[in-house]
Amino acid sequence: MEEDPSAAIRSIDDPGVRAEGDVLRGMRQEVARLLQRNQTNFPGAQPVSFSRKHIEELQREDYYLCEKSDGIRYLLYATEDQGNEIHYLIDRKNDYYYINTGNLHFPLPNKEQEFHRDTILDGELVVDTLPNGKTQITFLVFDCLALDGQVLMARDLSKRLGYFRENLFVPYQSLLAKYPEERQYQPFFVEMKDMQLPYGVEAMFKDMIPKLRHGNDGLIFTCLKSEYKPGTDQHILKWKDADENSIDFRWQLSWDKVEADEVDRAEGITEPWTDWEAVPHVDLFVNHGGNAGYQHFGQLHLEESEWETLKALGDPLNDRIVECYMDEQKRWRFSRFRDDKTDANHISTVNSVIDSIRDGVTKDDLIAAAASIRHHWKARH
Repeated sequence: MEEDPSAAIRSIDDPGVRAEGDVLRGMRQEVARLLQRNQTNFPGAQPVSFSRKHIEELQREDYYLCEKSDGIRYLLYATEDQGNEIHYLIDRKNDYYYINTGNLHFPLPNKEQEFHRDTILDGELVVDTLPNGKTQITFLVFDCLALDGQVLMARDLSKRLGYFRENLFVPYQSLLAKYPEERQYQPFFVEMKDMQLPYGVEAMFKDMIPKLRHGNDGLIFTCLKSEYKPGTDQHILKWKDADENSIDFRWQLSWDKVEADEVDRAEGITEPWTDWEAVPHVDLFVNHGGNAGYQHFGQLHLEESEWETLKALGDPLNDRIVECYMDEQKRWRFSRFRDDKTDANHISTVNSVIDSIRDGVTKDDLIAAAASIRHHWKARH
């Protein structure tokens, strides 16, 4: 059956045709060459968890503030194939998804028929709920690594976003405004993440986040003056409420052996047997990198009702990446599977999150610090 050209992408976690084999290797090498990197791993920057020391950092350096959307992180790669405009979404597993539906087009300024090549945007796909109750998939852009072959990673964040806005976003918006009938053919829509000054946290909590069309799970502070850095970036700060901080572990399940009782022996079972129906022991492992590999970190507390829900999924459960949070009794609890990730958090990230949980920087703490952050900002400017 021919695919409906007006259909949006299937879902935010399955956005297109996944590249494999030589095609995937070639795409990774192509992006590495474009960004002038020697490595073909995922080139995206990763934040660190917000702790109390970062309040001083916000007073000392210029940062932008935006909400942390509840979506899936991707890089959007705009390129060409035999003269045709094509687009890929690159996830944190470094998988490449070819956007094979709809009619996504990023025109050049004042040149509607021409398009951007060798361009990489950083953002996240979210599911927006519109006022009419319908849903819309949106790609929220919060950074720009390269534009038309020009690598922008060494530029300030404000310049990176400025290049993107003027050269790609404004012409894109103008095109859809001029040809509104094209909206039905979009696989998703592109918008800019709303960036605020770092002392605007109270307005962010009270006015902006409640009006979002998608879910939210915190704040992101990004340094204006630092360059874009693949991997963990100490100048991108991820804030969550202390009780919402989480860690991605790799878990392993194990079950106790049960000694055969009289009923078992009557049925001919004489050896100890594994009670697969019982709640398993759940060991949590973190990634120490290099030769150290995965090392045991702790155990997860699993209620019987939670185990019954997990069993009912009918999916393989062992040796998966899982997001966990710490409850009031300081026990690790299961939140969700992270099948969008190939590895658990690195031990440095784990330690950072533990610091955030221990420090417990609250909304009220951020709001209380806003006046001082504003004072230092004004003094610098």
